[in-house]
Amino acid sequence: MSLKILDTCVNCDVCEPACPNQAISLGEDFYIIDPDRCTECVGHHDEPQCVVVCPVECIISDPLHVETTDQLEAKYHRLTVGA
Repeated sequence: MSLKILDTCVNCDVCEPACPNQAISLGEDFYIIDPDRCTECVGHHDEPQCVVVCPVECIISDPLHVETTDQLEAKYHRLTVGA
């Protein structure tokens, strides 16, 4: 499943460069995660790097974008083909 950033984000800027899929960007008030690009780091790392580096623990699973590991792997392959 994709991840999402809660409104408790303090805009510390550490999650954006940690994302290997460039799924994180600065939104209107705080950082946001594009569910079409988020693979929870499947294919890159053993755990989501944004969660690892977040100092305020404001990144959670997004219940609106539930995906299996197989679906995340397929998304990873789609994003990296030709990269």
